[in-house]
Amino acid sequence: MKRFSAFIYYKILGWKYYGSFNGDQVKKCIVIAVPHTSWHDFYIGLLIRQLERVKISFLAKKELFKWPIGWYLKKVGGIPLDRTPGQNKVEAIAKLFEERDELRLTVAPEGTRKKVNEWKTGFYHIAKAAKVPIIMITFDFGRKQNVISKPFYPTDNIEEDLNFMYSFFKGVKGKIPKYSFDVD
Repeated sequence: MKRFSAFIYYKILGWKYYGSFNGDQVKKCIVIAVPHTSWHDFYIGLLIRQLERVKISFLAKKELFKWPIGWYLKKVGGIPLDRTPGQNKVEAIAKLFEERDELRLTVAPEGTRKKVNEWKTGFYHIAKAAKVPIIMITFDFGRKQNVISKPFYPTDNIEEDLNFMYSFFKGVKGKIPKYSFDVD
């Protein structure tokens, strides 16, 4: 499967990537993928997982896990998320890290595929509560590349940490450039 994924990623799509998830060393982390502007991000992410030979899960609204596509989403690492208001989702998701020996969880901090001016910070609070690092990955359709960061452990200064993470994604263009997250 890795050779087939490599053929699609490198030869057909013409992409490249830099960095690594260090799968054997980093068994638990939050992975933030930015920018999230299109459904095309999904298969690029699946290809990267195959190339890196690492299991990475993702959250999706529970409504997507119905037949006929639900079985597939679970098979490729999907975890249903109940988005009903009034729940402590940060605590519930942090508990998943506690219950598992291995969990790499991808989150799109924009929370949508549309244009946003700031990220939702749930991923940050989950990483803090679960005491796991954040790994950043670019989805740069302009350069046809993914860049994977080294693990970053959030500090107690959310503003400074977000600015650090924003700078990692500076100049990165999503599949739909007008929806890309711009760093000023």
